[in-house]
Amino acid sequence: MFKEFKEFALKGNLLDLSIAFVMGAAFTKLSTSFIDDLIMPFVARLSSGVDFSNSYLSLSAKVPYGLSLIDAKKLGPVVAWGNFISVGINFFIVAFVMFLLVKAMNRLKLSAAKEPAPTPAQEVLLTEIRDLLKQSQNKN
Repeated sequence: MFKEFKEFALKGNLLDLSIAFVMGAAFTKLSTSFIDDLIMPFVARLSSGVDFSNSYLSLSAKVPYGLSLIDAKKLGPVVAWGNFISVGINFFIVAFVMFLLVKAMNRLKLSAAKEPAPTPAQEVLLTEIRDLLKQSQNKN
């Protein structure tokens, strides 16, 4: 049973999937940092200093205006639309990068498929022997 599990776990597809999962998690953190630390400050500057990460719409009279998003959530229901915008931008960046990776992999697969395999040496030798036999038969 252990041998079967080892064969299953070490198959190329499962190992590739595991590596892709770990890399995807790391890339998501990188993308989140890119959005939160590099993109959103410029968006805030263009929008007169609005911090979108704390932007929300209160659905309760108990939540006074001006609280941080964390404090507002403690007091009542809120729609965290600023966080949603940040997550949406993050999603589109990750999806675009994944699209580029898949496109590059497909291009590599197509180019590998187009290259003809070299003719084996045995086949070349047999072809030469056949041609020599035909030549000798034509002389007779």
